[in-house]
Amino acid sequence: MLHGHGDDAYRHPHAIVADFSTNVWYGGEPAGLKDYVFSQWRTVNRYPEVLAESLAARAAAHHGLPPGQVLMSSGTTESIYLIAQAWAGKRTTVVTPAFAEYEDAARRHGHQLSFLAWEQLRADGPLAADVVFVCNPNNPTGSVLTEPALAALLARNPQTVFVLDEAFIEFTTSIATARPLLDRFDNLLILRSMTKAYAIPGLRLGYVLASESLIARLTHEKAPWTVNALAAAAGHFIFEHFAAVQPPTAQLLAERVSFATRLAANDSLAIVPSHTHYFVGALRHGTAAALKSWLLARHGLLIRDATNFRGLTPAHFRLCTRHPADNQLLINALREWTDLPA
Repeated sequence: MLHGHGDDAYRHPHAIVADFSTNVWYGGEPAGLKDYVFSQWRTVNRYPEVLAESLAARAAAHHGLPPGQVLMSSGTTESIYLIAQAWAGKRTTVVTPAFAEYEDAARRHGHQLSFLAWEQLRADGPLAADVVFVCNPNNPTGSVLTEPALAALLARNPQTVFVLDEAFIEFTTSIATARPLLDRFDNLLILRSMTKAYAIPGLRLGYVLASESLIARLTHEKAPWTVNALAAAAGHFIFEHFAAVQPPTAQLLAERVSFATRLAANDSLAIVPSHTHYFVGALRHGTAAALKSWLLARHGLLIRDATNFRGLTPAHFRLCTRHPADNQLLINALREWTDLPA
């Protein structure tokens, strides 16, 4: 899906006052990252490492893994399409609602697709699939699967490769990364993003954690030089200063509680509970597409129309918590919208 994602302000003529459509940390990149990346400009005068090997080694050391269990990518979307290519034609299940690129990548590579609602994902029954895509925490709902639940799924379905997308793992305190499960299971691929928590989605950077055999299968399909030199420099900086560059998750979650609670007081909205700083809501009347257009034109506020998440409806939208002053702007605007005559 080339269009239909959040953070699409460039497609609209209106000045954006506040962008609630993207799940990227609103506080911007970590202090010092910009200066460091610019100081590495000389690296663009030569080709980068073919597989960003030195950064992969650094990521591996961070996670307590050998380098052969890490593959760098130009963001999670590249990882998704690479997995779909490596398992072309296989039976694939997408747990929904979900990021549309799982489905699109699988269709591009001839997978036999099926879909399973999040609440129907159970560990007490086998899955008739070669590959299962699960986003944890889920995008767009913010729901989570615990490590025991994941372990049970992996143990019950040893023939199935589970692709666990942890793009938003930094934005929850309800679960931790499933990295420890790699010590017990060889049918697990973990996707990690380095753009959301550190506010650098324009640089495109991520990686995959898995067994050496699964990483080798992906590497066989990988194009060279997909991680550019400046993105790799950013990755090195992040791992070197890891403890200091984390987003203020506890603060964000507290702000989300306040934001969602105040929105829920609007009888025209239904707000879905979430374990992350983003969450889904639904209009009791009207469509999210119409609301998005109105908010842009009248208030310069951008939301995510969630219609194209499989399993949601034209009434659904997704919001990401921002600074309290921005959140108040949207609360006020939604009151105005819901007070308009039908």
